[in-house]
Amino acid sequence: MNSSTLVGSLIFAAVLVVVIAVVIQMMMLGWRRRARRQDELIGDLPGVPDVVGPATTTLRGVYLGCTLAPEWNERITSGDLGYRSRAVLSRYPEGILLERSRANPIWIPQQEITEIRTERGMVGKVGARNSILAIRWRLPAGVEVDIGFRAGNRDEYDGWLEEAA
Repeated sequence: MNSSTLVGSLIFAAVLVVVIAVVIQMMMLGWRRRARRQDELIGDLPGVPDVVGPATTTLRGVYLGCTLAPEWNERITSGDLGYRSRAVLSRYPEGILLERSRANPIWIPQQEITEIRTERGMVGKVGARNSILAIRWRLPAGVEVDIGFRAGNRDEYDGWLEEAA
């Protein structure tokens, strides 16, 4: 390799690194702007009650994220709702508790749940038929959202769907 080819290759590599850095910065800026817009729309989430009855059903799996209903691909980035994490989903007579790793728990009051169903795709994740448990509920601000959850054992979805009916 002669010196002019080497210099051209180094310049190309430097320009490529700068372009990649600019694209990543623009993506992060878009994520932050969306989060600010959604903060106003979503408001505060309900707090976990001090006392609840015994859990009727529990699932272990992955919290995929939260979307604005009915758009399965309109991810909510406000707070820590947009981050995927391991989670435990527990059903109580008073509502549903979603305990996530490295994130705040989400409490869904029973009276705010509008639908529990299975989906093929949600939050940018597409899987096998009916592989995602989707819980639609109304926030205190009046906005309906869907929470996506993929269990380790999808056979346990039946109990959740029967309780919702």
